[in-house]
Amino acid sequence: MAYLDRFLSVIVKHGGSDLHIGEGEPPKMRMHGDIMPIRAEPVKREEAVQMLSEVCGPHNWEIFEQRGDLDFAYEMDEASRFRCNYFKQSNGYGAAFRLIPTKIATLEELGIPVVVKEFANLRGGLVLVTGPTGSGKTTTQAALVDYINQNFSKHVVTIEEPIEFVHDNKRSTITQREVPGNSTSFAAGLKAALRQDTDIVLVGEMRDLETVSLALTAAETGLLVFGTLHTNNARKTVDRMVDVFPADRQSQARAMLANSLRGVVAQLLLKRVDRPGRIAVNEILVANAAVAAIIREGATQKLQDVIVSGKAQGMQFMDDTIWALLEKGIVSSHEAFMKAIDKNRFKPFLSAEEEALGNAAGAVPDDEKRLPGNFVKPLSARAVAR
Repeated sequence: MAYLDRFLSVIVKHGGSDLHIGEGEPPKMRMHGDIMPIRAEPVKREEAVQMLSEVCGPHNWEIFEQRGDLDFAYEMDEASRFRCNYFKQSNGYGAAFRLIPTKIATLEELGIPVVVKEFANLRGGLVLVTGPTGSGKTTTQAALVDYINQNFSKHVVTIEEPIEFVHDNKRSTITQREVPGNSTSFAAGLKAALRQDTDIVLVGEMRDLETVSLALTAAETGLLVFGTLHTNNARKTVDRMVDVFPADRQSQARAMLANSLRGVVAQLLLKRVDRPGRIAVNEILVANAAVAAIIREGATQKLQDVIVSGKAQGMQFMDDTIWALLEKGIVSSHEAFMKAIDKNRFKPFLSAEEEALGNAAGAVPDDEKRLPGNFVKPLSARAVAR
């Protein structure tokens, strides 16, 4: 058992989502959205080296020492797999570990709107799954790929950094490629997918001009492309896709996007008040003739009206979805206000709720929230020497 496994086991046992390690700070876990220490003592250099170098292996450790960053996946046991990111920071070494469920949840279990299944039926085009870091985009995409895997005979290529959910072949053939181990970049993997008799390609991150440009071209030439962006709603997603191009190419980019975009699934995670945990909310844009015209003319502010009036097609506006959760008492008005696009719509409900929240949280400041007890004691000098 690796020394780090003691810390990761705490995450698994208590239903946490992430472990944070930082030199000079106590180890911390994220649970239901809140971060809390899992012991009082800070991590020292020797302990950081011991816990991080042991699980990544000598070759990866050498890469990390040279570059200052490292991404990989670590399987602690059959039931616990983690996405790992190492980084150097002002106080020394740091790392974040995200627990990846080994069972792929269905779209129904995740509460994703049923219209998202229709994107799996498309013969080609671009579907964007978007949201901030930690909003469950990868989980939603994995559920969509699994739905395709169970119901269609397709060749699906995924390009990820790192591979998180592992797909076994069912009706489809799933080829999973990891950046940089199996492909030097997302763009290189996407370019290669065009020559691999691919029906569907999933691009884990569309962060540069080359990748976005290739994705649009692939979608226009008949491939179904699922891509990921760190945007909060459909309008920002369309703007980001165009803005990545230089000014003299943006009109061409708008034309390509208008032709190839089939839908946007934007996702946020909100903290529940009815019970512990978080709930996903989605904005859904289904591309039609009106959406294509809006993209061509660059008038993305009109997209909200199309989404609100497109309920019959399965479209939904983010604020309306948040509002429905607020009315049902699933989320607090403060949480709704923080995640909403139009803050003024939720502002009238804040005052009484904020006062109640303040009274409830008054006794224990956030930075003093802690799981009871020291779950993992610091590494002893003798253990370090060994």
